[in-house]
Amino acid sequence: MIPQNLRDILANEQYTGIFQTIALIIFMLFFIGLIIYVFNKPKKHYDEAAHTPLEDDEKPFNL
Repeated sequence: MIPQNLRDILANEQYTGIFQTIALIIFMLFFIGLIIYVFNKPKKHYDEAAHTPLEDDEKPFNL
């Protein structure tokens, strides 16, 4: 049987293990990349972001 469209390919039970493996690899690569991105930022960036709520605003909220 030659699949006619993507729905036929996705509905076929013989490919479910492959799709699950591919999805797992994609998600793991995303989260590993995110962790690398977060840890490569300098600590100064996070210190500035942490102290932002404590700083005085120059503009009042109600204009």
